[in-house]
Amino acid sequence: MPAPVVAGIDLGGTRIKAALVDRDGTQVATTLTPTPGDLDRPGALVDALAATFDRLRAEAPEAEVVACGAVVPGIVDDARGVAVYASNLRWRDVPVAKPLAERLGVPVALGHDVRAGLRAEVEWGAARGSRNVLFLPLGTGIAGALMLDGHLVVADGWSGEVGHVIVEPGGPQCPCGARGCLETLASAAAVARGYAAHVPAGAPPVDAKGVAALVAEGEPAAVAVWDRAVDALSRAVAMLVSATGVDHVLVGGGLSQSGELLLEPLRAQVKATLTFQRMPRIERATLGDRAGSLGSACLAWDLV
Repeated sequence: MPAPVVAGIDLGGTRIKAALVDRDGTQVATTLTPTPGDLDRPGALVDALAATFDRLRAEAPEAEVVACGAVVPGIVDDARGVAVYASNLRWRDVPVAKPLAERLGVPVALGHDVRAGLRAEVEWGAARGSRNVLFLPLGTGIAGALMLDGHLVVADGWSGEVGHVIVEPGGPQCPCGARGCLETLASAAAVARGYAAHVPAGAPPVDAKGVAALVAEGEPAAVAVWDRAVDALSRAVAMLVSATGVDHVLVGGGLSQSGELLLEPLRAQVKATLTFQRMPRIERATLGDRAGSLGSACLAWDLV
């Protein structure tokens, strides 16, 4: 008889990544589907998660699925199993864990995508053995997760909004209403947007990966945008190191694919900023876009 597995579902802004995962973190089956565009409709979030679970079961009909973990962006009340708020996906105060468990017939845990990603990195990735970790995925936006003394910091679901730390007062306008948020300067979207401001109107768009390639070639406008992003990121990291005492910083998301082009100057600037504080180890996260689904599987195994 096959060993028991859990379902781990990571619902993002554009894609739903899911897997059946055993106790060792091995993915027995995986699915990848587009995120529905109507998640503000009553019941739509639970419907999307239930449909994903059903697809996983169809991929491995012989598997014994004993629990399900689901993670979503935004503000999440883990204890109540409620998706509190997500501006991009337009939901507010949606009960998820209880109605989904009733639909699926197995226990369900709801969590935050980035906190779950850190949990997976601690269990199976680059943060194994660490107890004080800052996880920073740099994608379209910037979120964050903290582990202190071996415990994930939740703060009733409000922890982790690192992208909205103000690093440049009076800087670019952020959709949150503030100016100079980290997300407006150091996200992959901000890097692409910043470079676009330096090129003639009508020029082909260049994404963050393309900007990184231009930085490697020494193209002046790209270097200027990159330097501004690294400077903003170093300020945020130094501040968080001082405030929390973390000694390990994991950089993830699309921008981390640039590797040492980003990490080397980031380490140098953080080191130059800190005085008596311990210098954190700064490196790239290793689980990539699997971190959310593996992290949600960790939450599911906690229920078993």
